[in-house]
Parts: sequence; structure tokens; C-alpha cells
Amino acid sequence: MAKRFFVTGTNTGVGKTLISTALLATARDSGLTTVGLKPVAAGCEVTDEGLRNADALSLLAQSSLPLSYDEVNPVALAPATAPHIAAAEAGRRLSAERLAGFCRGIMLQPMDLLLIEGAGGWRVPLNERETFADLAKILQLPVILVVAMELGCINHALLSAEAIQRDGLKMAGWVANQVCPEKMDRYHETLASLQARLPCPMIGAVPWLPDPTPEQAKPFLKPDFLTAKNQLTSGE
Repeated sequence: MAKRFFVTGTNTGVGKTLISTALLATARDSGLTTVGLKPVAAGCEVTDEGLRNADALSLLAQSSLPLSYDEVNPVALAPATAPHIAAAEAGRRLSAERLAGFCRGIMLQPMDLLLIEGAGGWRVPLNERETFADLAKILQLPVILVVAMELGCINHALLSAEAIQRDGLKMAGWVANQVCPEKMDRYHETLASLQARLPCPMIGAVPWLPDPTPEQAKPFLKPDFLTAKNQLTSGE
């Protein structure tokens, strides 16, 4: 049975794509078929092929199924701002159900691991009523939370976890990602506090990487998370 997860973060710029691509690369090394999706991406660049987003391209590179860019990132927006604002500026309206439809189309294909990456944090708006949380809820996917290890991260992580659980979804695991060159004060104590309080296992602790790549992040993740048989193997 395919393992399917929704990847969110405590904020924007916390390393969701780095962690997602590292998990996908780890799975590929184990011989698993992988797919990474970025349903909505803002801050895309104009290319000869159309709008392209660096995060979506990274996910595409780690997807072993032969997908097109548009399948990985069906909604590409140029303005580097919140997706609902970028969509409004482009004369478009985002819909959780429509995004779920894009994802379901890919989910029909045979695969071992699917990661669907959100944008920003759990409550980032899609429109005046919906957020990215609604996409995860429609698809009923377990959630992987990426926590930026910086001052304030305990509050951010616990509030995110509370919201995820309140929305009726299971947390499959969380990853600590050091986003600043200088290790935060009381790093190990903070890590221990999060491990004791978050309602899911820590599946990795990635240190500061000046020029991060999936290959560099892989050693800091727990690969047994991808192969273990447990109740959080699928979003079904």
C-alpha cells in the first residue's frame, strides 16, 4: 500500500522542500517508486516553458514516475507572496476541491511514496474561506511537520500540531531543521522539549547546511520511517 503524506511547516522558509526531497531521495535509494507534488507554488520564474518554481522542480527531480512539470505543480503563480494574494493578482481563484482533484489524478498511478507539499504553514489561505489545511483534510493524509529550530519554535510547533489534530488528521512525524548558521541557544533542550510534547515521533534532525541538497540532508533522517509498516502508511 502506498504511503501518502502531506508536508507542512511551522512557517514559510522552514525547509519543507529540502526535507521532502531528502525523504523522496531516501525512498528512491531503497528501490521505492516516488512522487512529490507541489499543488500551488507562488514566486515562479518566467521561462521558455512557462512559469517554473524552484521547489516544484526539486520535487520533480526526485519523483521516479515520469511526470510532467504541470502534473507536479498544476497551479504556478508569478508573484512571490501568499498564494491567495498571488492568485487574485493573476485573476485566478484557488479551490481546495480542485487542487484535490489534481492530486487524486496522480494518486491513481502506482507508487510507493507520495509527498504533497503545502505552502507556508498549516493555515495559509487558499481563498476567503479555505486554507491549505482543507486540501489535506479532503485527501485525509497524515501530516509531516517541519519545524524551524529557532527562538519561538516550541510555540509555533505546538500550535501547528494542535491545529492539525483539531482538524481531525494524524501527525505521522516531525523534522527539526536548523535554518540559521548559528545553532540556537539551548538547542538540545529545545529539541528535547519538542520531542516530549509533540504527538508523533521525530523522524530527523537536520543541522544547518550552507548549500543544502537532498543528498546532504538524507543522513540526518530516519529511513525506517519510510519502510516501517504501521497505521500511518496511507491517507486512505
